Amino acid sequence: MTEVRNIPFGRPWITDEDRQAVLAVLQGHILTHGPEGKAFEAEFAAFTGEGAHAVSVSSGMASLHLAYLHFGIGPGDEVIVPAQTHVATVHAVEWVGARPVFVDCDPGTGNLTAASLAAAVTPRTRAIGLVHFLGIPCRMAEIMEVAVKHNLKVIEDCALAIGARYRGRHVGLWGDAGCFSFYPVKHFTTGEGGMFLTRHREVVEAVGKLRAFGVDRSFGERTIPGIYDVPTLGLNYRMSEMQAALGRVQLGRVHQILEHRRRHFETLWQGLMGLPKLRVLNDTHPDAECCHYCLSLVLESADRKERDALVLRINAAGIGTSVYYPHPVPRLAYYHNKYGYKPGQFPHATEISDCSIALPVGPHLYPEDLEYMVENLNRILGERG
Repeated sequence: MTEVRNIPFGRPWITDEDRQAVLAVLQGHILTHGPEGKAFEAEFAAFTGEGAHAVSVSSGMASLHLAYLHFGIGPGDEVIVPAQTHVATVHAVEWVGARPVFVDCDPGTGNLTAASLAAAVTPRTRAIGLVHFLGIPCRMAEIMEVAVKHNLKVIEDCALAIGARYRGRHVGLWGDAGCFSFYPVKHFTTGEGGMFLTRHREVVEAVGKLRAFGVDRSFGERTIPGIYDVPTLGLNYRMSEMQAALGRVQLGRVHQILEHRRRHFETLWQGLMGLPKLRVLNDTHPDAECCHYCLSLVLESADRKERDALVLRINAAGIGTSVYYPHPVPRLAYYHNKYGYKPGQFPHATEISDCSIALPVGPHLYPEDLEYMVENLNRILGERG
């Protein structure tokens, strides 16, 4: 009998270089508003592409919230959002007082489509809050046609999509704002933290002030220390120097991280291809460059009870799993109670929530882990009726 391995779904890749970068900040006296944050913003913008401008923030949701605040989305406005996403995507809309309008996703990618967006536009629609699901880029050229036609802002939730590109352009640089997350098991981490990305310098300057109380002058811009004005409301969504220092080192090996994820995804995908009644969320279109946060397999002709039983068997074999995401957002209690939800309303999102299993592809995996996963997943999933 093969020895049971312990393969976690996700694990941050922290090196001695990462630790030294954080310690170097702590040996100094500037813990926020410092050079590490500015350098991280510049380096992240350079990684994403020419014309990018970035502002570091305290989380991915902070970035989303700032986007809607900056663009003046509020009460009386509607924002089209995917039914299948992390709740933060929609919470950001709720917090500015706008109404989320849920639409179903494409069953093969989990993404919104231009057709579904166009069908949901009303006279009250002000923005599209799309998600590049699991690092699979949306078909942005088609979506932007809808946005331009109806004069809509486009907020790209890129929380799982660092390194994803469409037609060569990094996600987050197609619409009006791109919002990134550096949570511990994302492509790279700052512990907690995020980034606001845009092609427009005036937007990034305004958001930079909004994330720091609305103060009109940074420390370096003040002729007399401690003297400033506050011309607008603001929040405290800043990233610390320790987080930024960690992010800079992690970003420095992002290409290595992305290559690990690509290779691990391909190995698993190829290894599971022979299983019946199963599909893997992916996009092989030549315009799409996926960055594979995980491998999400959808059990066709299944239900939640069968999925959950299989997850327990996979976990018992030592293979970590997750679900992206456990419910379509409109089925979550808060949104169900506020807006109502009818079974069958979002069939593709519901199938992904109830019948999918997310498997690890991160750089913490070894070749023997992947071999073990393929062998045991074929055994367990191959026993389905």
